[in-house]
Formats: sequence, structure tokens, C-alpha cells
Amino acid sequence: MSLDMNFVRDQFPGLKNEWAFMDNAGGAQILKGCVDNITEYYYSNNVQLGGSYDVSQAALRSYAQGRENIATFFNASMPEEIVFGPSSTVLLQFLSKSMASQFSAGDEVIVTITDHESNIGPWVWLEEKGVIIKFWPMNKETYELELDALDKLMTDKTKLVAFAHVSNLLGTINNVKEITKFVHDRGALVCVDAVAYAPHRAVDVQDWDVDFYALSLYKTYGPHHAALYCRMDQLKELDGLYHYFYGKDKIPAKMEPGNANYELSYASGAIVDYLVALGEQAGETGSRRAKLETAFKDITEQENILSEKVLSYLRKRNDCTIIGITDGNSPRRVPTIAFTVKGKDPEQICLAMDKYKIAIRFGDFHARRLSDSLDLTKDNGTVRISLTHYNTVGEVEKLLSAFDDILSS
Repeated sequence: MSLDMNFVRDQFPGLKNEWAFMDNAGGAQILKGCVDNITEYYYSNNVQLGGSYDVSQAALRSYAQGRENIATFFNASMPEEIVFGPSSTVLLQFLSKSMASQFSAGDEVIVTITDHESNIGPWVWLEEKGVIIKFWPMNKETYELELDALDKLMTDKTKLVAFAHVSNLLGTINNVKEITKFVHDRGALVCVDAVAYAPHRAVDVQDWDVDFYALSLYKTYGPHHAALYCRMDQLKELDGLYHYFYGKDKIPAKMEPGNANYELSYASGAIVDYLVALGEQAGETGSRRAKLETAFKDITEQENILSEKVLSYLRKRNDCTIIGITDGNSPRRVPTIAFTVKGKDPEQICLAMDKYKIAIRFGDFHARRLSDSLDLTKDNGTVRISLTHYNTVGEVEKLLSAFDDILSS
């Protein structure tokens, strides 16, 4: 294991709590660097942007620095391709509203049954304009989205395909580059929900050639904030959501009505600072982006160890059904693990786990359509353990010991 776990855990003050946090897909612990940046902004630069005086100019530089850092996180070609907002749900609603004029009655949008509702609802809304919404089904035997099924849905009327990089219920990494090329070759755009992917692997929007790509920064070790990548040629075509005198060329401000949150945008940049530090510890001497990519390799190594410990335990139990890939070392698996236990209510399992000071979750996790399709919703959904690289082997062993007690009672 390459990560210095003492260093890692020292960067997250919330981990000094007596709880072991294994509900990270719902919201990760925040980095100390992000909190420090918020304090710095409030105490030093808490003024409106656009003034001629030096404090306003300093505030503008901080805001711009945050956007530059997050552009590095996405590997965007320029900072202006990054739109900030309060959550990925809001940003995807903004995107659908700003694209609405590009759709005509009879046009088609394809969404997936596996997505969080945040990347379904905003597109289903377009039915009011006469847009036809189609659902890309999942193979229920393999829990996979298959290109053959997508091919049967796409026509010359298909304008957009919206899908998740990782389902927050299945934990399976979809091949974004392959799917994007498949969709582009058929003349449509893609919108990718990366919320469940971004904490675990390096994002590279240029390599994947995606059009729109959204993630929640508060699930990626930052403050309660989010970012949406819009490829510049597509961003220029979006209708503005801000004041009427903000034209289409007011980029990216036209997509940030009321202004993005300055202090949280600046604070979010510390996510990249942290990943760069991890890359340096691993011996990477290249660019900040190269250090970030090295950091995610080490993060993946740590998370695979944790995933396989949990999945190995569940595989050995004949009363557990894992929803998704069952191998924790699979390169297509993130440590977001949902499962059911025969004869056990997911809610009662989680309530029992509370007594051990281990935070896990039950339900459908806003992937309601997927939960319904698997006939899970009526039984309180699934139990979900969502780990990340700051979790330890010791915490996982404590979790599994608690499961032995809870599931035997």
C-alpha cells in the first residue's frame, strides 16, 4: 500500500470523531485545506467582485484560482469550461433549461435506468416540449449497460444521451470514452453524471471527449458545492440563465445565475492541492496534473484492498446478494457496495450498526428507478457501504465483525 495513511487521515479533521464513516457516497469528509480556504476568504477577501480596489481584485484572483484548480481536476482545456453551482442536481437542471431551445417536438433524449434521478429528471422535463424520452435498459443478469441495447434506441432524431460514469447503487464504472464515441458517431451529445466516480479515479474530460460532465465537490472531499464541465463549443451554444444583458458570450457566468459561491469555489481548489501532495509523496515530479493522476493510482490501490475485504466477506455468506460486480479488485469497481441479506430489513441492519459507531446507509439512494426495476424499493432498498481511501483496514475489520454479530441475531 503506497498511501501514507497517517498523512491522509490528518488532512480530514472529521475523522477524529469516534465514528467510522462508511457512507461517503452520500457526502465525504471535508479536507482541512478546504476549511482553511473558506476562513481565509471570509477573513481576507469577503467583498463583491468587480471593484477597482485591491481587496476586490484579490477576491477575484482567489475565485479564479479555485476555477483553475478544478479545471485541473477535470483536465479541462481551459478554466472557463467549468461552471460552479450548489449541487450536481441543480447544475443538471440548469443545463437542461439552458439547452431547451435546442430541442424540437419529436427530438429524442435517452436516459438510463441506472442513474441517480439528478441525471434523469432534468431530461424527462423536456417531454413538456414534445421531446421523446427513451430509457436505456440494464441487463438485469449482469447489471450492465450494453451498447447493443443503446444502438436499438438511437435514431437520427436522438439529440442527447445522459448516463452515469458510475451508478451510485451498482458501483460499476461505465466506459465513458467508448460510450461517448458510440454516441458521437451517431450524431448526438452526451451528458455524464460523475458524482459516484470522481472521488475514486482521475477525471479526464479531454481524453473522453465528453460534452457535459457533472460532479459534486462535497462528495470529492470538498465543501457543499458542485462543478459542471461544458466543452467550450457546447457552452457557447447554451442559453443564458442570468440577467438579459448577459449574452451568450458571458462565459461561464451566464450559467451561474446570482453568481457562484465565491468562498466555496476558492475552497474547492484545496482538493487538487491535496491530491498533488499525495502525488509528490509517491515520487511524482511532473506537472500538478501528473501528480494528481499518480495520487489516484494510489487511492485506487487502497480502495481495492478495502473493497475486496468487504466483498470477500459478502461472497462467503449464502444469505447475501451483492448488487453489481462482486470482485473488489476489478478495475471497473469502485468501493460503493450495495447488497441485500435474506430475511433481514436493510433499515434494521443500519440501525443495529449505529450501536457500533459505524455509519452506513440503506435505501434507494435516489436511484429510485433502478431500485424499482430490481424490485428492491418495497423492502427498504439495499444496505450500502460506501468506502473511500481514508477508510482503513482496521475500520473494515470492525465493520465485518459487527456484521457477524448483527446478522447472526
